[in-house]
Amino acid sequence: MQYRRARLAGGTYFFTVNLADRRRRLLVEHVDVLREVVNTVMHRHPFEIDAFVVMPDHLHAIWTLPSGDADYASRWMLIKAAFSKNVPKGETISASRSAKGERGIWQRRYWEHAIRNDDDFARHVDYIHYNPVKHGYVDLPEVWPYSSIHRYVSAGVVPRGWGGAVGIEGVFGER
Repeated sequence: MQYRRARLAGGTYFFTVNLADRRRRLLVEHVDVLREVVNTVMHRHPFEIDAFVVMPDHLHAIWTLPSGDADYASRWMLIKAAFSKNVPKGETISASRSAKGERGIWQRRYWEHAIRNDDDFARHVDYIHYNPVKHGYVDLPEVWPYSSIHRYVSAGVVPRGWGGAVGIEGVFGER
């Protein structure tokens, strides 16, 4: 089946990328590998990271691609392949993945959404930053170490304590 994906050159996109086995914690256990892989791909195939959160079994990101470039798929393929090559083996590999030479770490597909406007961008950034609270890992987004919220707080875009006891529970649900 051919999936339709938004392809806007120079566009800004929200992504959700999941591990195949959602019970594993590979992304936080090997977060340094993930950071290195993302930086290497970003250096070779430029894009801007607008927001990012790494959870144990999935990640969310907002990227802006260079003008004239709509190829986020190759970037994700390179990130997923390099991460897979640089973490110890230990996952169960299905016969179909084994036949294709795949490790079986990642779900084959991912979610992407073309950001439409400033409000859409802001809602998705908030969703990314609130995700560790939503999943019950922390009570305050800035406590989670694997998030771009720290950059937003340092720049004064988000106040310290954002997402805590300010009554936003339930606002950032899956859509």
